[in-house]
Amino acid sequence: MAQGDYQDFVVVVTGASTGLGRAIAVETARQGARAVVINYAHNREDAEETARLVRDLGAEAALVQGDVARDEDCRRIAAAAEPYGRIDALFNNAGTTKFAGHADLEAVTGQDFLDLYAVNVVGAYQMIRACRALLEAGPRPGAVVNTASIAGVTGIGSSVPYAASKGALNTMTLSLARALAPKIRVNAVCPGFIDTPWFGKGLPGAAVDKIRANAAAGTPLQAASTPEDIAASAVFLASPASRHVTGETLLVDAGSHLGFAPLVAR
Repeated sequence: MAQGDYQDFVVVVTGASTGLGRAIAVETARQGARAVVINYAHNREDAEETARLVRDLGAEAALVQGDVARDEDCRRIAAAAEPYGRIDALFNNAGTTKFAGHADLEAVTGQDFLDLYAVNVVGAYQMIRACRALLEAGPRPGAVVNTASIAGVTGIGSSVPYAASKGALNTMTLSLARALAPKIRVNAVCPGFIDTPWFGKGLPGAAVDKIRANAAAGTPLQAASTPEDIAASAVFLASPASRHVTGETLLVDAGSHLGFAPLVAR
């Protein structure tokens, strides 16, 4: 097993079948995690691939299907860690969206808001509540990392309900960081564009390439972030290296929040 900051950790990752969730699960295993609970909502085949990658790195893997919008599912996900007696790190990564132009107020409904909040905000809350006792049971403060978004800071993103839900998640991070200290640390990571299939759903390859190129061109670092780029920051926030960090929202977006545009576009 690899030696690292996560040596002997018990980790729970929601939405871990692909993309950022998978990258987080794999990175914690790479850094020495003892066990990783891998939650998925729909695609078991992809989740099993995540589990294989985790096991190849020497960690145990437990798969749990569940929708974090359902409290009973959250409690079942948390229960998968009970044999280990604790949870050292919970990554609230499960999320959903609806794609709609921000100016088209008829493109989204009140139900769209409720559906997105149910997963992106309430789901994270329910997971923390379900895992609280195990997060408090370890030899060090348990750590929670919420996957928010630059959309929740700047009001951009796939739709107004999405941006609003991620803003709410950032605020909830602050509330729970106060409420659960000193036994649990709560932080959030705020990615910008992440180069995953999620961004290219239903689009031809050329369109995806254009999105990727535009994303990179619009950042000071001239980079389109990969899941592994973001996972490294999320994993840091739950590691002993950040043991004095709580209530923080870490923007990991290659600098896009700076409002950068190439000189030729100004």
